[in-house]
Amino acid sequence: MSIDQNDKPEDLPTLGRALLWLDTKKNVDRIVYGLYIVCAILFAADFLYHKHVYLGVEEFPGFYALYGFFMCAALVISAKIMRLFLKRPEDYYAPYDVESEKYPEDQLERKTHDG
Repeated sequence: MSIDQNDKPEDLPTLGRALLWLDTKKNVDRIVYGLYIVCAILFAADFLYHKHVYLGVEEFPGFYALYGFFMCAALVISAKIMRLFLKRPEDYYAPYDVESEKYPEDQLERKTHDG
C-alpha cells in the first residue's frame, strides 16, 4: 500500500514511517534478489560438508532444497485440485446471513443516471 499524495510521513504511525522505504519497487527488488543470493549460497554450502544421513537419498547434494521446492509446488497443485471439490457458490451462506436480508424499496435511496 503506497501513501497518497496528501499523506505526510510525519502523520503516519511509527511503524509506517519505518517501513516507508518499502514503498519503492527498487527496494523491494533488492530484498527479493538478496533472498535469491542467500538461497544460492545455502545451496552451494550443501556441497561443502559431510552429512550423517539415515537414508541414502539424503546424501545427494541439494536434496533438502529440491525436496522443499517440490513439496511446496505439490501443496499448491493439491490446493487447486481440492478447490474443485470444496468450492461453494458465492451465496452459499446467504439464506442465513444478516447481509442477505432484503431492504424495503422506500429506504434504499436509489439514484438514477440520465445517459
